[in-house]
Amino acid sequence: MMSPHLLLVILALGYAPTTRGWSAHFRPAALKLHMAGEDRVQLTLELPKANFSTLQQPDRFQFRLESTDALLASVPGENSTIPLDAFNPQTRDWTGDIVVHGHFLGQTKIQVRLHDIQLNQSELPTEWSNDSSLEVKIMRPNRVVDHVFLGSIILLMSLLYINFGAALNLEVLRGLITRPTAPCLGFITQVVGMPLISYALGVFIFPEAPAMQLGLFFTGISPSGGASNTWTAVLGGNIHLSVLMTTVCNVAAFATMPLWVTTLGQLIFERAGIQVPYRKIATYCGSLIFPLLVGLLVQRRLPRIAAFLVRLLKPISACLILFIVVFAIITNYYLFYLFSWQIIIAGMALPGLGYIIAFLAAKLLHQNAADALTIAIETGIQNTGIAIFLLTTTLESPEADLTTVVPVSVAIMTPLPLLGIYLYKRCTASKRNEVSVAEAERIV
Repeated sequence: MMSPHLLLVILALGYAPTTRGWSAHFRPAALKLHMAGEDRVQLTLELPKANFSTLQQPDRFQFRLESTDALLASVPGENSTIPLDAFNPQTRDWTGDIVVHGHFLGQTKIQVRLHDIQLNQSELPTEWSNDSSLEVKIMRPNRVVDHVFLGSIILLMSLLYINFGAALNLEVLRGLITRPTAPCLGFITQVVGMPLISYALGVFIFPEAPAMQLGLFFTGISPSGGASNTWTAVLGGNIHLSVLMTTVCNVAAFATMPLWVTTLGQLIFERAGIQVPYRKIATYCGSLIFPLLVGLLVQRRLPRIAAFLVRLLKPISACLILFIVVFAIITNYYLFYLFSWQIIIAGMALPGLGYIIAFLAAKLLHQNAADALTIAIETGIQNTGIAIFLLTTTLESPEADLTTVVPVSVAIMTPLPLLGIYLYKRCTASKRNEVSVAEAERIV
């Protein structure tokens, strides 16, 4: 029981004990928005029933709606303040709709605070419940351009693999199988080395961000991507070895991915119900093998057309790489707002270490330059598409969209070293041609 003297002291100091016991209730208590979207929720505010009420001081108190991260979502200015004049003096409550605007991917809270203008102090509801704050998740909208991009990639990759099939030499493939050193080395560096590297990098670069560790690890356990065959063709590697390694690694992914998920990956995934998308991997393998069979059929039945397709292999490969990089950046431009120096380093380090370690291992085992280059490319290039698919199917939005920034970073950074090698080869080749021309002129 508060004594009259203590009460007078409290009032003299400017405190308002009548603010104690007020409550806020959002209905619903959770909201999902798309970027640049908005929605309404109902808010009920209830004041305490003490004798000295805040309603008697309407100029001193007001309720304010605040977002814990205004860059993600906020309540617009006209709805962010609720004056005491709006309250029902008999029931001592207020009920109305508020508008919430979504700005960017992420998760935030909308909270109500009772602000004391005189003291410039704010307080949260003193009677707390599960609906006293509004959980807001901002998701990526469904866009037609994303479906167009995916369809274009499927079509172009199918055409490219028909070209690969037309260029395959079955006798060379048989020789690779009978001399398995290169395929086995590439298999080990891909399905053992890359998961270990991705896990170690995730812990080192993102020690306080398990979601980012998750994105990097999913990228590391994904099988090699079709872009590895493309870059092998562009850089003059062993295309037969590349296609064989890609096919073997994608088939082996049926066993290796769940194995990593249930062993080392369990340290990250222990709170996430991981379901490996077997159907997706099977579809990818089928889409990889079927165009190859079509190309082999063209090679056997239509040799002239096959020879024409072989001549188009490198220019089509180069155009496909350029298309994927440019279109991916355009359609996922919003992810650049999430880029940090850690994400950039992770995107460079994973493929970079894969290239270096695999190339050194191949040279230590006395592989020729073309095979060593091919093994390095196959190891460093991951199928970031499968990584993104895994993230989006195992996590809810917006967490799925946020973690995909890591495989997107890897996809953007992966071609840079290979592009440097390509430009270097072009420059050295042009210099050799100039020297040859100059020597020929001197002889003449």
